[in-house]
Amino acid sequence: MGLGIETFRKLFPIILTDNGSEFKRVEDIECTDELEMRTHIYFCDPMASWQKPHIEKNHEFIRYAIPRKRSLNPYTDEDILKLMNNINSTRRPSLGNKSPYEIALEQNDKNFKELWDLMKMDLIPSDEVHLKPDMFIR
Repeated sequence: MGLGIETFRKLFPIILTDNGSEFKRVEDIECTDELEMRTHIYFCDPMASWQKPHIEKNHEFIRYAIPRKRSLNPYTDEDILKLMNNINSTRRPSLGNKSPYEIALEQNDKNFKELWDLMKMDLIPSDEVHLKPDMFIR
């Protein structure tokens, strides 16, 4: 079961991204199967990372654990979830030394709680955050 259209709309009214191949079927993301609008996608200009600086830090964190030019194919959904949870549990000076997860949880938003449960988000204690290639060793 997913979030439902109304919850999705509240959480993701706009998606800002680069023009990667994963976004070439915009209509499939913006609209439901019944062609009802659920979000709007906007693309940054090529080579303009300054248009989405907050996302760029996440890309940097990903590369701490998965070096550049390494394929994502060997990684499981569980690996990516672990990476996502560690990245979003990392405290940042730009957020008052809080993590994105801590900021989101402070909002006490029922829509976010649905997303939290659906995506299996987990706040990692700050002293346990690990973003190195060995995080995937089983």
